[in-house]
Amino acid sequence: MSLFVNCSSCQTQLALPPGAKLIRCSVCNAITPVADSNSPSFNYVPPQSGFSQQQAPPPSQNISASFGLTPSKSFNYVPPQSGFGLMQHSGSFNYGQQQQQQQQVFPSLTQSNSFSYGAPGRKKAVIIGVSYKNTRHELKGCINDAKFMKHLLMTKFWFTEDQIVMLTEEEIDRSRIPTGRNMRQAMAWLIEGCQPGDSLVFHFSGHGSRQRNYNGDEIDGYDETLCPLDFETEGMIVDDEINAKLVKPLPYGVKLHAIIDACHSGTVLDLPNLCRMKR
Repeated sequence: MSLFVNCSSCQTQLALPPGAKLIRCSVCNAITPVADSNSPSFNYVPPQSGFSQQQAPPPSQNISASFGLTPSKSFNYVPPQSGFGLMQHSGSFNYGQQQQQQQQVFPSLTQSNSFSYGAPGRKKAVIIGVSYKNTRHELKGCINDAKFMKHLLMTKFWFTEDQIVMLTEEEIDRSRIPTGRNMRQAMAWLIEGCQPGDSLVFHFSGHGSRQRNYNGDEIDGYDETLCPLDFETEGMIVDDEINAKLVKPLPYGVKLHAIIDACHSGTVLDLPNLCRMKR
């Protein structure tokens, strides 16, 4: 029998691993203490809507959880007031009387009126697409991947142009060409000044590789790498460095969404845990 508990902060239902004393909420990161299942005070929470531990909630709920969004029909949109385009909740209004006004503000989301997409905190994204054009390593579609990711973030998650750094070979600005140096500078920009509640996105589409590990921190003896445009002359970016630049500096409460479309990408952030999903 699967056991479930409600998050002590946001009341999200969480599947309880056997023998767990504490559980961290995947939505708000709050830690909930778990009573002994044999204790008289233990309260069993049945699964909601027929979902089991192995089943995922509907796609709309997945999106809400990933970007810190909460279901609501009462919200008030505050236009961006700074370069980060901060959106805040500030009171409520009558949904029925103001539906037309909402559709004018959010014309692309008129079919999702049951959710409030005004996530707290700031948003920043680094999107990298490398095609290695006119080399023996040339890839088709990586720049398109980057363009579509930018389109998704701007049309569905309300990122603004100044919240996104785009690196492809098609960029006119030389600082936006996906060289190793520019990629490192973009990663530094992504985490600079981040605060609890912020949502960060790092997307890379291109070649990934691996190289021999010499410091003994890899079980398989290899470091995973990302390949910038100039990797043959300037080298690759190793997972240890990516972790040091993108993961370790993050304050508690900041969410980093990393989408890596490359070979050997499963552990390229050098995280302590690896999710293995049943296919």
